[in-house]
Amino acid sequence: MKKIILFTLLSMTFAMGQIENIWATPTYVKQEIKIIDIRTPREWKETGIIKGSYLMMFFDEKGHFNLEAFLLDLNKIIKKDEKFALICRVGSRTNSVANFLSSKLNYNVVNLKGGIMKIIKEGYKTVPYPLSSKN
Repeated sequence: MKKIILFTLLSMTFAMGQIENIWATPTYVKQEIKIIDIRTPREWKETGIIKGSYLMMFFDEKGHFNLEAFLLDLNKIIKKDEKFALICRVGSRTNSVANFLSSKLNYNVVNLKGGIMKIIKEGYKTVPYPLSSKN
């Protein structure tokens, strides 16, 4: 019986996606990893965006979301096992979304803690929205 339980737990571990929680830094966002910016258009206009990032709003201005539409767009950009990063304003939304994508849907996600505000504070120069995004 113990062997069956151990096998089940190990199988579940390998089936789950991965999540990394990494502080957002100018150096990290310059790496060759796809960055999905899940903020709103108002936020993109307010702070600018990371050059080359993919803009895919997850929550709207009222906090509503359409998971099916988000996943449809996400899967056009990344492969299911491909590692990618999520960024928002300060990291709260990406923490929730990354945990869900990793634990429930088996994506390989990097949560950029501190968000766009952290990298701006560290000297990263964003580009104006809608310029230089990949959507």
